[in-house]
Amino acid sequence: MAERGRRSTKKKAAEQVDSAVPKTAGDAAVPETAGIAAVPAAKPATQAKPEPPAKPAPPAKPAPPAKPAPPAKPAPGPFVCRTVTVDVPATSANLGAGFDTLAMALDISNRITVEVLDEPTIELAVEGEGAAELVADRHNRFVLALELGLRWALGEVPAGLGWRIAMRNEIPFGRGLGSSAAAAVAGLVAADAFTGGRLGLRHQLALATELEGHPDNAAASLLGGFVAVAVIDKWPEAIRFDVPRPLRAVLYVPDRVLHTTAMRAALPPEVPRADAVFNVGRAALAVAAIASGHYEYLRSATEDRLHQPYRAVPYPEFPELLRAAREAGALGACLSGSGSTVIAFADSPHTIDAVAAAFVAAAQQVGLSGSAQVVAPRNAGAIVVDAR
Repeated sequence: MAERGRRSTKKKAAEQVDSAVPKTAGDAAVPETAGIAAVPAAKPATQAKPEPPAKPAPPAKPAPPAKPAPPAKPAPGPFVCRTVTVDVPATSANLGAGFDTLAMALDISNRITVEVLDEPTIELAVEGEGAAELVADRHNRFVLALELGLRWALGEVPAGLGWRIAMRNEIPFGRGLGSSAAAAVAGLVAADAFTGGRLGLRHQLALATELEGHPDNAAASLLGGFVAVAVIDKWPEAIRFDVPRPLRAVLYVPDRVLHTTAMRAALPPEVPRADAVFNVGRAALAVAAIASGHYEYLRSATEDRLHQPYRAVPYPEFPELLRAAREAGALGACLSGSGSTVIAFADSPHTIDAVAAAFVAAAQQVGLSGSAQVVAPRNAGAIVVDAR
């Protein structure tokens, strides 16, 4: 009985709840508010007190103005600039018969930047040729020439100064391509730039000749192109002209270093008159052949009796290289300077390739390590690339 009474109570409660629930879809339509009206409205929530306004952030402090770059140091004393960059070419001297009188600039160069320091030190950085040999002192050929030029232009080198030097060298050392003359010319051209042109070309050539002992390499390095030079009344006088037609120099550059002083010591103090006449005629022919573009005469013009036969004694591989170049069709061939480079001339791609291959083959036969290179004559001499 108790269980039946509990079930009856639950049924009545369910009926009461059912009468308060709105009808669903399928029943008679009812207003959207019908179900809501039966539910007592909730009390409105108490409105929160507004937050006090945030204090404004203090204005950012303005950044301090950037410090201006320090002004460049003025050039010291009588100098017109503090830094000079010079580009100077390699050279091939003698060209066979023109011993100490003929030379040609080649398109291989050293580029040297020198900066004035306010203390008497020398800093040197070298990239390329001579990196292991060159020293940072006042016996360095470039420094020697630079300070010689300054003494001539100014009367003295200003006291308390030094040099920061950076070299990028392509000219091989001790191979007969004028590396020593290039260093001397570069130093003198830099001195001329530092002093606003007080040296001039004539004095630069004279001072370079004084350092080198002979004017041929120095003249070609300074002036470019093809040069003929002679010392007249103690002054070197040079005439230069551009090489007028496409001409290439095929070089065999051995690894062997030959020093100019030793190779000059191999020369006799006197030569027979017939040998002197032989060379005078061929040197004149070389000038005319290059100037007129008649390169067919270079074969005879590069022959020599004054120095090459004597230098073949300490350099016995040289005659074989010379023979190989001529047989391969070179327009002319000879020792470059005092060696060890051998230079040949050609004006066609076929001949250039044939001569280069002949050089390599001959060098292998005689056991002379090195490399063949093809370069053009350079009609521009030493130039100031930058001065500031």
